[in-house]
Amino acid sequence: MKDLKYLAAFSIPTVAIIGLILRGGWVWATPVFAFVCIPILELIFPVDNKNMGPVEVESKLKKTFFDWLLYLNLPVVYGVLIYSLWLTSNETLSANEFIGLIFSTGIVLGVNGINVGHELGHRQGTNERFIGKALLLPSYYMHFYIEHNHGHHLHAATIEDPATARYNQSVYSFWFTSTIRQYINAWKIQNKLLKNNNRSFLSFKNDMLWFTVLEICYVLLVLAVFGQKALLFALLAGVVGFILLETVNYIEHYGLLRLRTKSGRYERVKEVHSWNSNHVIGRIVLYELTRHSDHHYKSTKKYQILDCHDESPQMPFGYPTSMVLSMLPPLWFRIMNKRVPKEMIVS
Repeated sequence: MKDLKYLAAFSIPTVAIIGLILRGGWVWATPVFAFVCIPILELIFPVDNKNMGPVEVESKLKKTFFDWLLYLNLPVVYGVLIYSLWLTSNETLSANEFIGLIFSTGIVLGVNGINVGHELGHRQGTNERFIGKALLLPSYYMHFYIEHNHGHHLHAATIEDPATARYNQSVYSFWFTSTIRQYINAWKIQNKLLKNNNRSFLSFKNDMLWFTVLEICYVLLVLAVFGQKALLFALLAGVVGFILLETVNYIEHYGLLRLRTKSGRYERVKEVHSWNSNHVIGRIVLYELTRHSDHHYKSTKKYQILDCHDESPQMPFGYPTSMVLSMLPPLWFRIMNKRVPKEMIVS
């Protein structure tokens, strides 16, 4: 029965569907649920920093239930998206309803789309990676697969990493620097991979080229099937989706810096180079993303067996609550700056 707790990860798309059906003020139910109700629940529920023993870990790895929970997000995310597009093109919506649905759908694209796409992007199976990339498509962030796996995990907690927020950098500044630099980095990484394998830019193995084509086709398909209003909706919902991702990126490594060794190289990534959170609700809704320190320590570990490390820097709140706090830079700096180890500050 304990394994069923991850079904709560579908609470956000469930609330979004309710908003789509009832409309009116209900279109804002998803942002309220995600950034008001969940943070309140995080404060109520106790922190759980227990780790599993070897026997339990082995048992959980044998259960395909945890994998199917991820796969199920593909029809759920696209179901919410397609219904939203149909609604915007066939129903007369007020400005309030239109904007509310953009945020609701965008949150689903970020939480159940990009977040799950991130988890599956680390898997070795071709089919799982395909699903992961498909979940990144509606947010126009397929390049994340390249940059995250070949860039971020190599450069995390260094000034070379666009997805590591610097000390005293606001989340609003980070949205621009991270988004732009990650996209540029993805192309650089792709070109390097092609060169190392003696392949041309027009090679079938040029994933970045395929990602660009697929995203353009997605936009054109929305325009052709649902019309201009739905296209505007799809564009803005996608932006909300990747802004949520970048907000998570912001809090995951804020102010942390790997030290250089005598050789001039950075020390290897350790448990101390990512912010960890053991707040139960955030852990469940985000498929254990909040145990980010262990994910970086060993990126191949599946979400259901991620551990908590005592040496990892601990966030005072869960990730959803921390995302809300990051929107208020003075409050964020006041709470978090004193928690950043002085020798690791990214200035």
